Amino acid sequence: MSFALDLQVACDSTELPDEDLLMSWAQSALSADNTESEMTIRIVDEDEIQTLNRDYRAKDKPTNVLSFPAEIPEELGLSLLGDLIICADVVNEEAKQQGKTQTAHWAHMVIHGTLHLQGYDHIEPNDAEIMEKLEIEILQKLGFPDPYVISE
Repeated sequence: MSFALDLQVACDSTELPDEDLLMSWAQSALSADNTESEMTIRIVDEDEIQTLNRDYRAKDKPTNVLSFPAEIPEELGLSLLGDLIICADVVNEEAKQQGKTQTAHWAHMVIHGTLHLQGYDHIEPNDAEIMEKLEIEILQKLGFPDPYVISE
């Protein structure tokens, strides 16, 4: 088995990256241990992501990306990473507000979420530094600028 992506589009946005791009961005963020795995990317509207954000994070507002790592016992031998839920409208609006291309911001959100599925986090400052450095390195290898530099 190789990496597999289950793409679900549950919104009306026409400004979406194609499945090949989404897959390549997710693969670029996989550790060597996870290249034989599967994940889902579900692209949703603001209502769906706000409901999930409220129910799982107690934040009653839309957000750009949520990650839900799979919690499967190792003995089952399944290589599911988990699910990324991405809100197209939020990501596209953030790209405009931050002076980024939509493609660069989508790549960042997919890479960011894929790292979360593998256990990376940014709650503590040291963990945030590690995760952000990895995001920057991956994005630069793909030809994208540092996502933490905001253009005016």
